[in-house]
Amino acid sequence: MALEKRDFDAVVVGSGPNGLAAAIALQEQGLSVLLLESKDTIGGGLRTKELTLPGFHHDVCSAIHPLAESPYFKTLPLAQHGLEYIYPPVAAAHPFDGGTAAALMHSLPETALHLGKDKKAYEQLMTALVKDWPSLAPTVLGPLQFPKDPVAMAKFGIKAMAPATTLADLVFTTKKARGLWAGMAAHSIQPLSNMATSAIGLVLLAQAHLHGWPLPKGGSQSIANALAAYFTSLGGKIETNVHVRSLQQLPSSHAVLLDVTPKQLLEIAGQPFSSVYQWQLKRYRYGMGVFKIDWALDGPVPFTAPECRQAGTVHLGNTLEEIAQAEKLTAQGQHPEKPFVLMAQQSVFDPSRAPEGKHTAWAYCHVPNGSTQDMTQAIENQMERFAPGFKDLVLARHTMNTHQMEAYNPNYIGGDINGGIIDLGQLFTRPALRASPYRTSAKGIYLCSSSTPPGGGVHGMCGYHAADRALKDIFKLKAKPLS
Repeated sequence: MALEKRDFDAVVVGSGPNGLAAAIALQEQGLSVLLLESKDTIGGGLRTKELTLPGFHHDVCSAIHPLAESPYFKTLPLAQHGLEYIYPPVAAAHPFDGGTAAALMHSLPETALHLGKDKKAYEQLMTALVKDWPSLAPTVLGPLQFPKDPVAMAKFGIKAMAPATTLADLVFTTKKARGLWAGMAAHSIQPLSNMATSAIGLVLLAQAHLHGWPLPKGGSQSIANALAAYFTSLGGKIETNVHVRSLQQLPSSHAVLLDVTPKQLLEIAGQPFSSVYQWQLKRYRYGMGVFKIDWALDGPVPFTAPECRQAGTVHLGNTLEEIAQAEKLTAQGQHPEKPFVLMAQQSVFDPSRAPEGKHTAWAYCHVPNGSTQDMTQAIENQMERFAPGFKDLVLARHTMNTHQMEAYNPNYIGGDINGGIIDLGQLFTRPALRASPYRTSAKGIYLCSSSTPPGGGVHGMCGYHAADRALKDIFKLKAKPLS
């Protein structure tokens, strides 16, 4: 039976990477799709602006994109719509006191070689995963499902479910390898003693060896622009400056997909939901927040370790023990004097980011959810620790605490950039325990944000899977297969 005529087949609310991915996946199947964005530009966490001084282009939220080659984004002709990636020679560097550093290279053997006594241990940890990852990725980066390769998935799962500190103790002995590993696992934004923190570290390492950690030429806005251009080339429609507060604002459609977290979902569409589903959404847990700084600089960051000067991303935290302690204290509501800092230096590889001879830098540290404490001095002290003379180069800075992050992007509840903590309790069952995490309890309403599996990151997989669910449920269609 044909569906009755409505204004659109589907409406997508929110134009972050997942909202864009969902809109594209629906439009690719010949549906009529409207994408709504509350701000004057599309992008969500994919925006680039002159935050400090004229001519200095800063990524407001996401900057480096290890998951840019996700199973869904790989299927899209984004290069034809202006997207160009730059691959720094070193994906990520991890400096230590004394001027040495560990380096994550595109080459697995080269990375292992520089880890000294842990060379063999690193190869044993990563070789099989790098080989298996292309077949594992669609399963890992999706809802809980039976894997296509159960043996490979079991091998990955045994390591991935371990706390990062436990895996480090079992596998590595050197300061270099343990520190490098801690920096990767700390992207999970939770104590490294938590179960499943190893999963994040393993995925990031595998991506580096398969694809590198690229940055988009011109800024992260370029990714959003390319996704939007492809969407509209298919016939999709985008409207900006539309702040959706209620479903009643929307034109008629057969399906509504919302790129929001459970808090906004309840505010916008909660009334039709069952009491059990509402109860589950209200119990959803958000994780630590971030305090972010963007700098306009008079020159490149003067890192002591040469590996850091060639890296797109630099993890500042010294040893595994120091990083683990900082993340533990932050999770307990404290502000460490020496926080773990994630730093990116895009202008070293992309001259379009700053005036000639000048540079930009981007960094954040984890803070308690909702914190308003100014972490500028703590972050800049960590920069100076590994790059003496850094403070003398600062021409201007722009900071954002957790409240300002949430005001900028309402999905960052309390500064949580992952759309909810990705711990063992919310790894596959986010935001609620259901047959499909993308379905709400109301027919035709779906959640497509990072509050669904696989969680945070610029990969579009939450949007793709939500669209696939809506296509099957409402339109008796399927999203195009993943590569």
